[in-house]
Amino acid sequence: MSPAHDHSPADGHHADILDLDAEILTEHTASIAEWLPLSAVPGQIVDLGSGTGAGTFALLDRFPDAHVTAVDASVEHLQRLRSKACDRGVDDRVHTVQADLDGAAWPDLGTPDLVWASASMHHMANPDQVLRAVHDLLAPGGLFAVVELAGFPRFLPDGVSSDQPSLEERVHAEANRLQAEHMPHRGADWGPKLTAAGFTVEGKRTLTVNIDGSRNEAIARYALSGLQRFRKGVADRLSPAELAEFDQLLDTDGPHSILLRNDVAMRTERTVWAARRT
Repeated sequence: MSPAHDHSPADGHHADILDLDAEILTEHTASIAEWLPLSAVPGQIVDLGSGTGAGTFALLDRFPDAHVTAVDASVEHLQRLRSKACDRGVDDRVHTVQADLDGAAWPDLGTPDLVWASASMHHMANPDQVLRAVHDLLAPGGLFAVVELAGFPRFLPDGVSSDQPSLEERVHAEANRLQAEHMPHRGADWGPKLTAAGFTVEGKRTLTVNIDGSRNEAIARYALSGLQRFRKGVADRLSPAELAEFDQLLDTDGPHSILLRNDVAMRTERTVWAARRT
């Protein structure tokens, strides 16, 4: 999962988060791939905004005779994806393409039977243009799977009430305000947009994720990495007391580190729309 735009110098840090997300949600991603209402087994697949390969490898596992073209703007992400493909012995079934999908001209991506876009459409500057391009790209009868998340996962218990939000809720609220300007399509209902682009929406499914951190130690590391990314943007929007508490969570050597808490869990939702070019 990855934005299709240019990335910041913290690209490597973002890639780490994508790898953690993929590791924790492997079963959920596989269940989405299993659910897709395909009319035939796809031979050619395009993964738009592939990131470090969560969707690519789920699709390769689901369709063992398929080939996947992974498209992303980030060289770092594609290098990681390629390295994973080599480690898994599937490098002959993966083709990587660096491209800005908001650009005027797309590279030649063939005529795929399935296009997968996970957590990438909300990053597009002009998603309606991208949807039309995918419609024209697909083989007749081909399927477009749009997987989106409502927001960054939550990891700590909720606040006492709406009047007393937790520190994490406060941090997310401030981060969401900052991101709304740059990602106005996050949380959108993609069904009407897909219909307007000429697709027939054949299915929609929402997966609710709630995984106890005691089941997977990667969850606490994911929480730490995500909150570290928020720190710079929200620091001047928190009270001194909130910022001090936040920094205690991020202090990996301190007694209040999020890595040491026993109440960490990963809570999020992923929604998938399956749309056919008819």
